[in-house]
Amino acid sequence: MTLSEIAFLKTFTHYFLHLVFPVFIALVFFRKNWKKAYLIMLATMLVDLDHIFASPVFDPSRNSIGFHLLHSYYAIAVYFLLLFFKGNIRIVAIGLLFHMLTDFLDFNLWIH
Repeated sequence: MTLSEIAFLKTFTHYFLHLVFPVFIALVFFRKNWKKAYLIMLATMLVDLDHIFASPVFDPSRNSIGFHLLHSYYAIAVYFLLLFFKGNIRIVAIGLLFHMLTDFLDFNLWIH
């Protein structure tokens, strides 16, 4: 596999996990209100706004986890605690934690 093919696969997988896979999470865990749950999880992508405070804004060789404020280990601990609340807050927590998992996998499971 060439480096450009690996880069394409990495990018495709990253955005698939961010944008498409939450549909499956919503369908499995929130079947009755899966569209609402999906949109809430999609809205958790706003956590990436913390990237605008970094220079450069995007660096493929940088691990987002532990670097950006909303991707910090303290923030992740708060996201985990939000799982214990009911309603939409729990959906937000699931979306944020899955976002962090996706970013973790993106950096740690690929050749970089």
